[in-house]
Formats: sequence, C-alpha cells, structure tokens
Amino acid sequence: MGRPMQFETGAAVDKAMDLFWRQGYAGTTPRELASAMGIGKGSLYNTFESKHALFVSALRRYSERRLEYLTDLFSAPGPIGPRLKSAIAILAGVGEHRRGCVMVNAAAELGAADAEVNRIADDLFTRIEAVFRQAIARGQESGEFGAQRGADAAAGQLLASVVGLSVLVKAGGPSERFNAVVDDVVAAL
Repeated sequence: MGRPMQFETGAAVDKAMDLFWRQGYAGTTPRELASAMGIGKGSLYNTFESKHALFVSALRRYSERRLEYLTDLFSAPGPIGPRLKSAIAILAGVGEHRRGCVMVNAAAELGAADAEVNRIADDLFTRIEAVFRQAIARGQESGEFGAQRGADAAAGQLLASVVGLSVLVKAGGPSERFNAVVDDVVAAL
C-alpha cells in the first residue's frame, strides 16, 4: 500500500498553473513544477501522470474559476456596462500583471498542435461569449445599450477584444492605453 498524499491537489494545481502562466508550457520543466508545487517528481507523476495532464488540469481549473467569476459578476442587478468593463479588464489581465490570459497564451502556444488544449480553450471562449451575449441582451432590454447591433455580434467583438488585449498586455505597454480600449469597446455598445 502506497503512502497517503501529503499535499492538497487543488493547491498544487494552482501553483502549477501560476508557473505555466509565467513560463508557458514548453518553458516549464517537470522539476520546476515539482519545486513550485512543493512535491517530489514522483508525486507529480503518481498524481497527475504527466506534465501534459497537469497542464490540462490547470487549464480546466482556470476555466472553472473564470466562469465562476463571470457568473457572480453578472448575477447581481444593476448597470451592465461597468461590469463588462471589469470583466474585460480582468480576463485580459489589464492592470493586474503582464502575463495576459493563461488560456490565450495556451491556445497561442499549443492550440493548433494540441487538440485537447484547443477544445478547452474553445469551450472557455464560447462560454465567455455566451455570458457576454446574455449581459449585452440585458443591457439592451434595459435601454443601457443600443439595440442597433445584435447581442451576438457585440459579444463576439467583446471576446475578440479580450483575446487581443491579453496579447497586448503580455507584450507590454501602458495600462492607460489598455483601459482606454476597454472603455471604448463598452461605449460602442
């Protein structure tokens, strides 16, 4: 009978996600992962099977957290515009860090070559777009946003803005520039 696990899996995945986010998939070694997670390489492989499986677990956990954040953000009553601005900025990493969005980074690095990463990214992006669509539709119904453009098209533009801003944030530049983009995208609604 093996020894019981001496670490909390969720916390270990969070630490791995942070390292992948900073260094990318290819730039992160199993030794670095084990060190960041505070476990031995044997525990890493016994628990997660492979670096790739751990990466997939980290991306799924990231997706869950982002969707929980959006659900909480848009479940309350009140104006939609400020919440959309907040969502776009947080999803893209505006003002928080210079790492962009972990899912955008993963899709850019591995998406075409890794069907599983591509599916996870596509699922998250589709679900974010659906949340945006519902929020925009609520804003249109309340008169906060104009109805000249459909909520579908507007939600797609917001998602593209998140992805583009994420890349710009990672590349660097002044936060004021990114905040202006967020303001303009929401003002166009």
